[in-house]
Formats: sequence, structure tokens, C-alpha cells
Amino acid sequence: MTALDNAQPDTLSHYLCIGCPMGCRLEVETEPDHPSQIVEVRGFSCRRGEQYAHQEHTEPRRMVTTTVKIDRGIWARVPVKTLEPIPKGQVKDLCIALRQVCLTAPVERGAVVLADALGTGVDVVTSRSMAAATFDNVAGSAVR
Repeated sequence: MTALDNAQPDTLSHYLCIGCPMGCRLEVETEPDHPSQIVEVRGFSCRRGEQYAHQEHTEPRRMVTTTVKIDRGIWARVPVKTLEPIPKGQVKDLCIALRQVCLTAPVERGAVVLADALGTGVDVVTSRSMAAATFDNVAGSAVR
């Protein structure tokens, strides 16, 4: 009989690791009376996998990539991203906050769109530059 055979079903969590290209299937075993206390992590092939399992089980975080409105740009929206992952529970609130943002072209890649997003300490920045629209660079503005 192994430790896995003795584990209660509600003390075992499964995750697919995204720490490296291997995509290991992780198992996190916790204390029966304290689900936040990790007893053992199994299935990882590298240290990043073990760290990912701990992070994902105790405080899952996600990168956010989306777009925001931009006035006078060559396109109507510009892509943005968080510089670091934010708590998973705040992703939807951040997207709602970014819906209210409107930039004015031109903007450079890496420009801070929202500093300290939702008090997380993580900035949201543009992930590409956007030139101001002119007659010559607007898509479909001239037929030659």
C-alpha cells in the first residue's frame, strides 16, 4: 500500500504544469484537516514544476493580456498586458477596469497604461507601439 492509496480523495489536487514545455501532470497532497497545508508534491520533472504546484495550490495567479481603446491610432485598439501575474480572483475586475481606459496615439511599446493595477503592485503596459493615424497610414484610406 502506498501513500497515494491512503490519501483521501479531497486531499489530492491535480494540476497541469505550465512552468516549462514538459507539461508535467502534478499531484498535490494536502493535510485532511488543513487543505492549504501541502504534504507532498508529485509528478514534477524540474524545480519550476514543484514551485508552480505550490503557487497554483496556495495562490493561483494569471497573466492578463487584452486590448484597450486608443483614439487617433491607426487601429481602434492596442494590446496590453500585465508585467507579472496577478491573483486569479482579480482577473475579471482588471478586465472591467481596462474597459474604461482610452489612450491617445501615439504610444510606445511598454508605456504604462494602469500603474499598480487594483492595488496588486503590478503595472499594465502596452505590448506594441501605435502610431497616430494620418491619411497615408490608415488602413484602406487610399486606393492606388
